[in-house]
Amino acid sequence: MVFDLDLIKKLYAEMPGKVDAARKLTGKPLTLAEKILYSHLYAAQPEKPYSRGKDYVDFAPDRVAMQDATAQMALLQFSTAGRSRVAVPSTVHCDHLIQAKAGAVQDLATANEVNKEVYDFLSSISNKYGIGFWKPGAGIIHQVVLENYAFPGGMMIGTDSHTPNAGGLGMVAIGVGGADAVDVMAGLPWELKMPKLIGVKLTGRMSGWVSAKDIILWVAGQLTVKGGTGAIVEYFGPGADTISATGKGTICNMGAEIGATCSVFAYDTKMSDYLSGTSRAEVAALADGIRDYLRPDEEVVANPLEYYDQVLELNLDTLEPYVNGPFTPDLATPISKMAEAVKENGWPEKLEVALIGSCTNSSYEDISRSASIVKDAVSQGLSARSEFTITPGSELVRYTIERDGFINTFESVGGVVLANACGPCIGQWARHIDDPNRKNTIITSFNRNFAKRNDGLASTHAFVASPEIVTAMAIAGTIAFNPLTDKLTNKDGQEVLLKEPTGYEMPPKGFAVEDAGYQAPAEDGNEIKIIVSPDSQRLQLLSAFAPWEGTDLLGLKLLIKARGKCTTDHISMAGPWLKFRGHLDNISNNMLIGALNFYNDKTDNVKNQLTGEYGPVPATARAYKAANIGSIVVGDENYGEGSSREHAAMEPRHLGVRAILVRSFARIHETNLKKQGMLALTFADKADYDKVQEDDNIDIETLTTFAPGKPLRVELNHSDGTKDVIEVNHTYNEQQIEWFKAGGALNVIRSEFARKQKEEAAAAGN
Repeated sequence: MVFDLDLIKKLYAEMPGKVDAARKLTGKPLTLAEKILYSHLYAAQPEKPYSRGKDYVDFAPDRVAMQDATAQMALLQFSTAGRSRVAVPSTVHCDHLIQAKAGAVQDLATANEVNKEVYDFLSSISNKYGIGFWKPGAGIIHQVVLENYAFPGGMMIGTDSHTPNAGGLGMVAIGVGGADAVDVMAGLPWELKMPKLIGVKLTGRMSGWVSAKDIILWVAGQLTVKGGTGAIVEYFGPGADTISATGKGTICNMGAEIGATCSVFAYDTKMSDYLSGTSRAEVAALADGIRDYLRPDEEVVANPLEYYDQVLELNLDTLEPYVNGPFTPDLATPISKMAEAVKENGWPEKLEVALIGSCTNSSYEDISRSASIVKDAVSQGLSARSEFTITPGSELVRYTIERDGFINTFESVGGVVLANACGPCIGQWARHIDDPNRKNTIITSFNRNFAKRNDGLASTHAFVASPEIVTAMAIAGTIAFNPLTDKLTNKDGQEVLLKEPTGYEMPPKGFAVEDAGYQAPAEDGNEIKIIVSPDSQRLQLLSAFAPWEGTDLLGLKLLIKARGKCTTDHISMAGPWLKFRGHLDNISNNMLIGALNFYNDKTDNVKNQLTGEYGPVPATARAYKAANIGSIVVGDENYGEGSSREHAAMEPRHLGVRAILVRSFARIHETNLKKQGMLALTFADKADYDKVQEDDNIDIETLTTFAPGKPLRVELNHSDGTKDVIEVNHTYNEQQIEWFKAGGALNVIRSEFARKQKEEAAAAGN
């Protein structure tokens, strides 16, 4: 089945003219990213080119994708917008709420029972509004999108930070919060600051133990977790065309770990092969017809420094495997230096669990190459010395690898195949460990490895590598192992060397599946009822946030001053809290419980200025809210990095926090705050972070003249009677200021639809 074929035909028919017009407008050759962006403008071509990193632009994405954890809040918001059907093709994917514990069959059955209320809600609301629904067990959103919806030259948004995975098929795919998804599903423009462009030129060809994962691990080491902020990373060059489509997807997926808006590859034969292999030969034929418009112009490839804001170059002939971590995905160590790094840093050498799969590395190619390592190990008298789990990315992949014998191969060394879901990658893992406080090491082929990310344990040192390296280390039982050079002792006491992995980009017999898990929406959903029980602990209908009072915000209490890294996992943890993603009040009880309090270096322990006592962050915020006192959160650099979860913005809003003041923001989180009517502010002088004291009452002034590009004034009133007056910056444009004044973007959408309905009713009456 080919989804959205008419949409793709229309886009491809119009794209050459739009790209030619953009080339004329800019007066220069265009990168692929520019071609896609300018061909997806919501309005007509502007009179002058947009300025990268400065101008806000309204876009018209082709589609929206949502995973079950974020879809709940997005669709609860959409249901209040006044529309009877989504304006663009949209899908929901049930992949986040399945906990990995015993194995695929049992875990899926448990999830269907435990999450029945949520799945029924998502199924019915999808049915009502014309949204495609992928059932639990169908697969992880990003792999399913790559197999069914992604297409070269398209543009999509998704309520998950790893939406850029679709860049593996030449798509500009961007992770957003649910409020952004509501805009697009409602037929409104989607706003984004025109991204800067980072070019990565690839030459040579990978071989041996090197895989696509090693490319992005290397890039992460070069750019760090915030080096791609506000930019699209575009891969090009002869080396790029040698990488499989799913390998490209891996690279684009993990681009989220460098803060990139998204990543993208040019259309090539590998993409064409993947489209055809996933029953979309019609799309490949259409793409072939406008191939030059789906690649950067030749002048760009020849002289990249003239067209990108930054250029990296990597010769794949010289690349070796990398292991990144622990605790951050940008600490990159080449495999040849890993044993030395383990010793120097005192990392636990014993590998307790090795995990492959996830949305990042669960393709047929990944699984087949890992299986080849296991087959070789068994043939040489070796077995896995670590726990070993395998997470297929979709039912299509799982069914095919079972048919081709790979699941039996993994089980032969004690491997456990988990459900087609996110599982341990997002903390949905009931890990068994003798002492949760004991320092220990795991390694995954996932994308993110912040502290507590996988198993909720601060003591766990999590590393990230390719599926091949993870599998080899599972056999070795140690992370101080280099399969390129190190031998292992087998059951007969012989020293043996693992052979280089081999595999297939696409299954030689083709993909196969009995039930992919897709539910098409009803043609007419008007009669379908969305029922949310008033006493539900999982789902809660939303009430509109209050509009701005029209005055300065005075006497705000400092809720917490967070020290160091404060990701969305610190602000709104996943794991066991995922079950409350549809209930704003309940999930708000996890607000900032992972953030480190600057004043006592403790988590979830802040001073309540009303009582002088220390207690949990959410309870303290609720105390201020009950007393009709606003509060403020102060943070450090790259505040809100990580997942796209808008709950990290909605929870503070719900509990009375009026502003977040930090040294710098991660892109998605800053946008989410704006969408919810919050003030997202940055210190004009980053050193002013140090002036904030624990007992401060804080005034945000000059709000009555709130305007784009105009700093605000903040008074820090200290308990000893002194005060500091500082300047704070913001990136709000006129429209975003209206969101703030209205109490959130959804309030603006709701009032606009109400106005239109009133006008239509009046016209009908005439």
